Amino acid sequence: MKEKSGHIATEEKYLAEMEQEYEKKREEKKSVKQILLDYVIITLSSIVYAAGVSLFIDPNNMAPGGVTGIAIILNRIVPLETGTLILFINIPIILLGVWKFGIRFIVSTFYAIAMTSLFTNLFSPLGAATDDILLAALVGSALIAVSIGSIFKRGATTGGTDIIIKCLRLKFPHLKTGALFFMTDVCIVAVSGFIFRDIDSALYAGIAVIVTAVVLDVVLYGRDGAKLVYIISDCQERITDRVLADLDVGVTHLSGAGAYSRKEKKIIMCVVKKPLMPRIEEIVKEEDSDAFMIITSATEIFGEGYKSYFSEKI
Repeated sequence: MKEKSGHIATEEKYLAEMEQEYEKKREEKKSVKQILLDYVIITLSSIVYAAGVSLFIDPNNMAPGGVTGIAIILNRIVPLETGTLILFINIPIILLGVWKFGIRFIVSTFYAIAMTSLFTNLFSPLGAATDDILLAALVGSALIAVSIGSIFKRGATTGGTDIIIKCLRLKFPHLKTGALFFMTDVCIVAVSGFIFRDIDSALYAGIAVIVTAVVLDVVLYGRDGAKLVYIISDCQERITDRVLADLDVGVTHLSGAGAYSRKEKKIIMCVVKKPLMPRIEEIVKEEDSDAFMIITSATEIFGEGYKSYFSEKI
């Protein structure tokens, strides 16, 4: 058992070092123009983030998780502005990030935190853009998600729980990032209900958390959800020919055998975008109505016609 644990720890350390080396090389390849463009986009994204917090979320007593949620809660307890609290809470977290990931990763992150804190304070005196709490939850969370996604794509983060969870993932790679975010957000939302003494605000904050997660996924990974299809048929050649000719979709043949009949068969496997699924079903129905077809969701696809390897992985 000790030997296995040591092997896993060594592998985790190696993977962490490889990730840091990749980030270092990626940064070194950037020109001055690209770096300036990164910081312009980070600045604009910080303004959008601050608008979502100061004009929609904060004035409507919602604390939708993360350091921003903690700062909104503390703002009702201590005489400090929300933006200032965001900065103060992030300082020890940034130091943790420097220790774990190096100064190169943290510079752009600290800039993003400083800008979001500054603009959050600047927008705060403007008050709520709407008194409709549902509308505020939807618009505010969408603005926050779009801005976080844009900042992530520029190699930075908004600090806070992003860095903490990244550190936890290095130590406990079996833990799911989404689950960690969800647990921390639920705790913060629950506490906000007690602090604000308003269960409705906590529930709307929960809606904001969900909307942020959904929109953030779309911003980072796009809506390239597709269907993975397996087709088992005695007419696999005809089905394959039609899929290739009619839909221009790549097809792979897998070798299989029936457990009962012991008869060997070629299994058709292909990935198709959702709008093409009705045509696949129509082709299979026309060529072999007795065919066995399995359809499942494919949330991320890398390769020709979809994403390029690694470049879009956040």
